[in-house]
Amino acid sequence: MANLKSLDIKPLPKPLALKDLIGPSFIILGLGLGSGEVILWPYLSSHYGLGIIWGALFGITIQFFINMEVERYALINGESIFVGFARMARWLPLWFILSTFLGFGWPGIGLAGATVLAHIFGVSSPTIIAVIIFLIIGLILSFGKVLYTTVETLQKWLIGIGVPAIFCITLFLAHPVDYQALALGIVGSGDGFQFLPEGIVLLTFLGALAYSGAGGNLNLAQSFYVRDKGYGMGAYAQKITSLFRSGEKQQKVSLTGATFDPTPKNIKRFNQWWRVVNIEHAVVFWALGLSTMLLLALLAYTTTYGKGVDTEGISFVLEEAYVMGVKTLPVVGTIFLVVIGVMLSATQLTVLDSTSRIITENIALLWRSESPRISLIYYIVLWIQILFGITIFLLGFNQPLTLIILGAVINAFAMFVYIGLLLRLNNTRLHASLRPSLIRNFILIGAFIFFGVFSTITIVQYFNGA
Repeated sequence: MANLKSLDIKPLPKPLALKDLIGPSFIILGLGLGSGEVILWPYLSSHYGLGIIWGALFGITIQFFINMEVERYALINGESIFVGFARMARWLPLWFILSTFLGFGWPGIGLAGATVLAHIFGVSSPTIIAVIIFLIIGLILSFGKVLYTTVETLQKWLIGIGVPAIFCITLFLAHPVDYQALALGIVGSGDGFQFLPEGIVLLTFLGALAYSGAGGNLNLAQSFYVRDKGYGMGAYAQKITSLFRSGEKQQKVSLTGATFDPTPKNIKRFNQWWRVVNIEHAVVFWALGLSTMLLLALLAYTTTYGKGVDTEGISFVLEEAYVMGVKTLPVVGTIFLVVIGVMLSATQLTVLDSTSRIITENIALLWRSESPRISLIYYIVLWIQILFGITIFLLGFNQPLTLIILGAVINAFAMFVYIGLLLRLNNTRLHASLRPSLIRNFILIGAFIFFGVFSTITIVQYFNGA
């Protein structure tokens, strides 16, 4: 295999205004809305109360710092983090192909969305709805003019409509005592326990932690989106176009990027970039993502906790909607289910896009081709994943929560692996003046240890109980 091309040296573009940077964080937030935010944390809150919600704050804060280190590399080098990893070790692309498929190949999020939508339309089996959702996703991604623009626009609209709707419903139904329980839960104080209740399934809790945000290798896809948005040296990068676009636009895309000379002027300009991209990600991903998780957990707690209802699997979402309809009007519960069903389906779309991009780029890196036909490979991988998901549905797998938790545990271990790689990459392959600060390194080292220890304990307990 040939070595990857060295980074070109080009001028660092001037920083964009904050309003022009908004976008990539909506996509990475959308990746989380269908797993941790919509399903796992509300599920835990409905069973154990809000004393466990500190985990959501912990998880999304850790993911904020992970995502920013991913952005740091792409901002400086104008290429994805996977190219950086491949520069460190030639075999790493194989790991990212396997861990991405194993972590997200199981279509639990799409099946959850189909289950909710099937309930709304009175369809006895969600399988046919799930198949239709996957086919629609394939068509949307295949016919969009520029892939990044298609995904960003979709997520902005869905989050802009869905989150305010959830906020209004929660504000109407929650009582002062519920907000008090939420405030106590943020500091780990629950109903008769501190931090973790007796009997909680560590497998599920670890999955919720991993999905407090995008989770797993999907966090690394942030480097694609900030590059495609034109952050820093990403301004020089090429973009994936539609499968059905002909001519020069369906071109070979170079994976390798360009960097800048670390002159005092460029370092000052980089610091200006670093400030605005941190603000963008803190506002959209961290603040909006945390608010959404807290609202959905509070809503689950208000409607289902302690009600004596055996809410297994995804059925607690349906129970929430029923209680909302009883306390207000039936149409309110229906609106809630529509919002949740569409958000879950949109998350599945973004997951398929991100995983296809990750797998595609790493396949190309295994070949060590300087300018592979990324668009063609991407769409082949996308439709293989869609057909795999449809096959899973048709084989009769009908427990979305089980599939989501299984994927989440795999992704927690994947996070342990790439946090270590990320620490090494950004502290050895970047100029000293551009490397992470001591506090950011300390946070990532803590996350590396946490996910390593927690993943090991959870996997050991799972196999001992199997």
